[in-house]
Amino acid sequence: MGDALPDFDGLLGWAALSAWIETAGLPGQGPITEAVKLTGGSQNNLFLLSRGNERFVLRRPPKHPRKNSNDTMLREARVLGALAGSAVPHPRMLACCADTSVIGVCFYIMEPLEGFSPVGALQGRYAEDASWRHRMGEEFVRAAVALAAVDYKAVGLQDFGKPDNWHGRQVERWRSQLDGYRDMAGYAGEAMLPHVDEVGNWLSSNVPADGRIGIIHGDFQWPNVMFSLESPRISGLIDWELSTLGDPLLDLAWVLTSWREPGDPSEGGASSAPVVTPWSGFMSRAELITLYGELSGRDMSSMPWFFVLACFKLACLLEGTYARSLSGQAPKEMGVFLHNYATWLMAKAQLMAAV
Repeated sequence: MGDALPDFDGLLGWAALSAWIETAGLPGQGPITEAVKLTGGSQNNLFLLSRGNERFVLRRPPKHPRKNSNDTMLREARVLGALAGSAVPHPRMLACCADTSVIGVCFYIMEPLEGFSPVGALQGRYAEDASWRHRMGEEFVRAAVALAAVDYKAVGLQDFGKPDNWHGRQVERWRSQLDGYRDMAGYAGEAMLPHVDEVGNWLSSNVPADGRIGIIHGDFQWPNVMFSLESPRISGLIDWELSTLGDPLLDLAWVLTSWREPGDPSEGGASSAPVVTPWSGFMSRAELITLYGELSGRDMSSMPWFFVLACFKLACLLEGTYARSLSGQAPKEMGVFLHNYATWLMAKAQLMAAV
């Protein structure tokens, strides 16, 4: 019975949750018979729930939610619902609860995905077969193209972001974010990260004139992609908390930041190593860009600007964890690692911009 299940330190209150599940139209019959925690900590929590012969995944904010955690949950559920029936690989959204009286926060329930999230050592045939690793790059591109092809207005996401002057606003948006970390003890703002001025000025002076607006995932990289173990394909894009409206080429550029090639900067230490191993067999960045252009029909001549922007934006975001680590709000080792990665990203951006 539901009241015999673990509540995971109060993250799942079974009395109210079981009653909600009964009325939510979820797969299966009867009470939840098993609950397994998949992830958790300072980030969002995932639980695999079993009901009869069916399984589904509940996603909720961490035990100590951020100010915007409930809104983020509802945005994630909204975009997943909007993608229903599209060619974008994603977990099917089953139900969403905006009533915080059920478990104390907003949450949603989705179908589980088969496969694994490739960070570190690859699994199965991906570790053994270079052709499967080659297909991983193709799958990244195909997923990005599929998402870019979704008409955000037709699926009801016209108010999901701020498309006006999106390209022109990016530098100030992320420099402002970086400067905001000054509020944390020990962080001195832009002075902590190299090349901010040079790269920011280059981006502002080279804004592409042929930009487009669509749905972007916002954090399109290895930890947020599930690959099937049965065939070399993406089973789903996950963690949509940064999804918004913007130029879809930024998602491809985000992928490129996690690719490693000869000639990349040496800054960053361990963080400059490949995210997954083995790396042999993967497509090059140039091949990824060419394939995207072929599949989408888009002119890719402005791709360097998006690559530089992705490095710039991601570096600014990662510095947030470093700033929190300096003030004792995040693990020191993690903060240093991400700061080194941010340093690598800015060095790569500076090299790409040739400033």
